[in-house]
Amino acid sequence: MMMLKNLPFVNSINTHMDYKGQKLAEQIFQSIIVASAVVGFIYGFIVEQFGWTVYIVLAGFALSCLLTLPPWPVFRRHPLKWQPAVEAPAETREKQPESVKKSKKHK
Repeated sequence: MMMLKNLPFVNSINTHMDYKGQKLAEQIFQSIIVASAVVGFIYGFIVEQFGWTVYIVLAGFALSCLLTLPPWPVFRRHPLKWQPAVEAPAETREKQPESVKKSKKHK
């Protein structure tokens, strides 16, 4: 961890993806996989080599991973707007029963 503190650009990399971005990434991933499977099957059938089918599907998988796994800016266009945290009044915290305050230990 100490090494990462010396590299400020590592901390500046966005690593999140919003919900609409996750949906888009899933749709892109599935589309590329299905398209490569269809193309791979047709090409493999024409040349009568199952190996080409496997190679084309694996290439589609690699392409889809490259396009959907990193959190590209296109997947971060709709950030969540969080509400500010509300602090509970001190009097309500003090009035809680003992059973709520203590956590139960499981055996």
